[in-house]
Amino acid sequence: MSSAGPPRLSNLALSRKEDFKTFVDAPRRTQPERLNQKMLRALNERARAAYDRARREWHANLGPIRTPQLAALHGDLWDILDSNLQDGDKAKGAVAVDAFPGLGKTTAVLAFAREFHRREIAEYGAFTAQGHERWPVCRVGLTGNTGMKDLNRAMLEFFGHPGRRTSTAAQFGLQALDCVLSCEVRLLILDDLHFLKWRKTSGIEVSNHLKWIANEFPVTLLKVGVGLADKGLFSEGESAGETVLAQTGRRTTRLGMPPFTIDTEQGRRHWRQLILALEQRIVLAGTYPGMLADDLSDYLFARSTGHIGSLMTLINRGCQRAQRTGTERLTRGLLDQVKNDEAAEQARRELEYALHARWATSRPRSGRAAG
Repeated sequence: MSSAGPPRLSNLALSRKEDFKTFVDAPRRTQPERLNQKMLRALNERARAAYDRARREWHANLGPIRTPQLAALHGDLWDILDSNLQDGDKAKGAVAVDAFPGLGKTTAVLAFAREFHRREIAEYGAFTAQGHERWPVCRVGLTGNTGMKDLNRAMLEFFGHPGRRTSTAAQFGLQALDCVLSCEVRLLILDDLHFLKWRKTSGIEVSNHLKWIANEFPVTLLKVGVGLADKGLFSEGESAGETVLAQTGRRTTRLGMPPFTIDTEQGRRHWRQLILALEQRIVLAGTYPGMLADDLSDYLFARSTGHIGSLMTLINRGCQRAQRTGTERLTRGLLDQVKNDEAAEQARRELEYALHARWATSRPRSGRAAG
């Protein structure tokens, strides 16, 4: 007899409302019990397979961790969303989360979207006064070929609208507006906005369309991307030297996600807090206090260059290798065998040399061993 069990969150497309709801409603993962080597050997084959599977999934989903960067971003987003309660005749302020890759901006935005969706449903209910499903959040992912029609269709795809197959761009837009109004959407997330070619026809077209959405849709528009200022988001494709800010720039608040740094004591403390939090979440039989925070702090900073995305990738893959090989702990020797993203690998050499020569350190004064 088989059981359906909980939904597999690894098989979701957050550009569809049913999958987004599954993501939002999923309970917090339960951390597997940390067994020692003797307890591991005592498991029978079936129990060991189940335990290892649970650990694989756990290590692949260690985040999000409430870092200072994430907390600051969420605080700003709450300020903006809660202040955007203007009547429908007034345009609401938009947000652009603009940061380099690997800093956790999409993870942070989705974590906020989950909290916001849950709060709205708890306060107002799952259905509107007219009997429609309430969808506080609509999330759309863009591609390099996204034009006005594609953007409107993507919004309709999120809602599963029957008219999303064959309509004109204008009809798609009006249908999307109807969905937003009927479902009382308050937050519209446009992810990967940097894929647009802003200075080409489609980019200018979408830029103008975003202004129409900001004017006509009673939503807070949250744009996520890389180098949005350089691409002309805030100047509508005009040169950076323009003295008059474009309408988009006047209405958009730019937020960032800075990397971790170790050139100040506060930065080193923040890095250590992150490493300690990760250390508590690792489920390997050979873990011990200080495995990351004391023995691997400088090494992990060099391998990730302070980018949390690169760090989480390295820790996840290291845990998978440690579990699979029976090493059951993270060491420099093991992690040296683990490949990380290309940007992190290219940037690590100079930083590794500085840390090795003790010209720099990732450890705060209170966390350094004597001598």
